[in-house]
Amino acid sequence: MPNAWSRRQWLSYLAGLGMAARALPAQAAWWNDQRQRLKLAFIDPLTGPAGDIGRHCLHSWQYIAEGLGRVEPHASALRIDLAPFDNSASPRESLKALKVAIDQGFRIILQGNGSGVTAALAAAIDRHNLRNPADPVILINYASMDPALTRGQCSPWHYRVDADTAMKVQALSRYLEEDTVHRSVYLLNQNYAHGQQVSAYAQQALSRRQGMQVVGDELHVPFVLGSFDKQVEKIRESGATALITANWGADLRRLVDSLHAVDYPLAVFTYYGSLMGTPGALASKQVNSRLDVFQVSGFHSSHPGPWPAFQEKFRRRFDEDFVTFACVDGMQMLLRAVRAAGSTRVSALVPHLEGIRFDGHDGVVSMRASDHQLIRPVYVSRWVPVSKAYPHDCESTGFTFAPVRKFNAGEMNLPAQCDMTLQQG
Repeated sequence: MPNAWSRRQWLSYLAGLGMAARALPAQAAWWNDQRQRLKLAFIDPLTGPAGDIGRHCLHSWQYIAEGLGRVEPHASALRIDLAPFDNSASPRESLKALKVAIDQGFRIILQGNGSGVTAALAAAIDRHNLRNPADPVILINYASMDPALTRGQCSPWHYRVDADTAMKVQALSRYLEEDTVHRSVYLLNQNYAHGQQVSAYAQQALSRRQGMQVVGDELHVPFVLGSFDKQVEKIRESGATALITANWGADLRRLVDSLHAVDYPLAVFTYYGSLMGTPGALASKQVNSRLDVFQVSGFHSSHPGPWPAFQEKFRRRFDEDFVTFACVDGMQMLLRAVRAAGSTRVSALVPHLEGIRFDGHDGVVSMRASDHQLIRPVYVSRWVPVSKAYPHDCESTGFTFAPVRKFNAGEMNLPAQCDMTLQQG
């Protein structure tokens, strides 16, 4: 894995992730002089249909915070306080949680499940910061992929550390164009901001690829359908050889079950195939399956370096797979800014977040100053049996998502379309 760290730094980093070392080496006098507190408010669903995914994301942030922010007894170091707030995936409940978090002194918000929620929080934070310019709040978005959040709805206080839908669709369409097998594609997505964006961007991107044809485009109500049998029958009748779906959680697991129930060869391109429960669903009938499953994401299941040991420790603690690698990048970004600023105050951190370059989980990445989109690699990975090259299995299934194509950060650097100066005015 390319990065500029020395072996000693990597070992120190791995020890921190294993929660056996101090948070960070002393980088400035203030680190030794006083205890600093970095307060993070996690606002995402902990109950309801998406509660299982929200709880997994919370565990991921907690584990990263403990690993990188652990304080040894009697040692003066950075302390990371992370508090969860349940929003039940509702924008209205999210705004209530935001108010409570601000009243309790939190100025850094972590959120990622639902682009509509992200937009509501960003707008509320804009209003708060206009009223309180000396005491601003920022939003770290680790999973909401709607491109509008860094385009027409961009905010100077919003930072996305995952690749957006446009970046991932571009990677997928380029991969499909290079593939000579799959020319007819069916789109099936949840009928809310993210699913609508995936559908729209996929239509646009595939129309520009020679020989590609979209033979079906369907949106459905999220987390309501008990079965996807009818949708799968439509896919089969369309003659599609490939399916693109941004479904996640229970909707993706149920879709996999319905796909397994028919004897139909299909390449399935997902964004969230490794999220909890889905690998188990994929493996349940793997022997007789005619599905060829792929994932488009900012990671794959078997990164080298410290990650295999890190993932195993996370699994032993939570009985889950660690898959939200954007949390690693988000925490690294914050801690680098804290070091540079010599403070945990958000007003001091903001200047150092602009254009920051740092070592993410997969090498050097950068936060583009013009729209606060992290410029990072994107992978297309494939569901295959574990191997010597890719040994980390998903949910103890004996299968893993192994990379088949990596698009480097520079290849995914789409032009910025945001005027944050106007947004601040």
